[in-house]
Amino acid sequence: MILLLAHGLTPHLTAELWRRWTWEPVTVVLLLMSGALYAVGVATLWRRAGRDRGIRSWQAAAFYAGLLSLAAALLSPVAWLSELLFSVHMTQHEILMLISAPLLVFGRPLQALTWALPPRSRAAVIHGVTQPRIAAAWHSLTGPTAAFVLHGMAIWVWHAPHLYEAALRSAGIHALQHLSFVITACLFWWGMVQGRYGRAGYGAGVLYVFLTAVHTSVLGALLTVAPWLWYPSYATAATRWQMDAMADQQLAGLLMWIPSGVAFIVFGLGLMAAWLGESERRAGLGSVSQAR
Repeated sequence: MILLLAHGLTPHLTAELWRRWTWEPVTVVLLLMSGALYAVGVATLWRRAGRDRGIRSWQAAAFYAGLLSLAAALLSPVAWLSELLFSVHMTQHEILMLISAPLLVFGRPLQALTWALPPRSRAAVIHGVTQPRIAAAWHSLTGPTAAFVLHGMAIWVWHAPHLYEAALRSAGIHALQHLSFVITACLFWWGMVQGRYGRAGYGAGVLYVFLTAVHTSVLGALLTVAPWLWYPSYATAATRWQMDAMADQQLAGLLMWIPSGVAFIVFGLGLMAAWLGESERRAGLGSVSQAR
């Protein structure tokens, strides 16, 4: 709503907006299937181990909040308006990477999905993923450095004008863009929060979260101060709906530069607090063991 007020949208566009729910069948089915499988997995796990064991209630709530945020980004009028306004498209991407991805990761979806499988399939999957090569590959992929690099590459590569314009023209490329944002963001947050070193690795997580805040802010600043339109397709939409495409790009850059940078800093401070708490806990355990 703030973005709409900032642009001063015409009554025609405002009226059109509320009719533009995008009930894309594949997206709807995937979201519903994900929610159902997660519910089955959590129910099975809690039935075997007890409520709040393995996956806590707040983690389940986080996962479903993540699914709702995905629906808001991909099915609501936000999806349609993102094709007209770069600032709304930027908001959509920030929802996917800064809201949906961490919420999904907090929900421990892989564990829930494993418990949603039949017993024999579950045993086969667990046996397969614990094989040394597969486990080593997963640890490498979700390590803080690899996750940071992959997510950073996805952000910068997809904002290259030719690729971004291609995503605006092709539904398939657009879907690939969103998929790469969500997957690399999930890898990033998994590496920061549930990486191979657990809470002891939060120190590295703090570093990479702050570095991500820096490089995304740089990209946002470049968009804000650029004297030309990076993506000419938005100029056509702006002319049709009587909007200023250059002001729209500046607003998009500011959204990536300031609000998303602040969000990363808040996440980083949270990781730092958890890291310090874990360090104090380990120091306390060390003192107790020495006293004995």
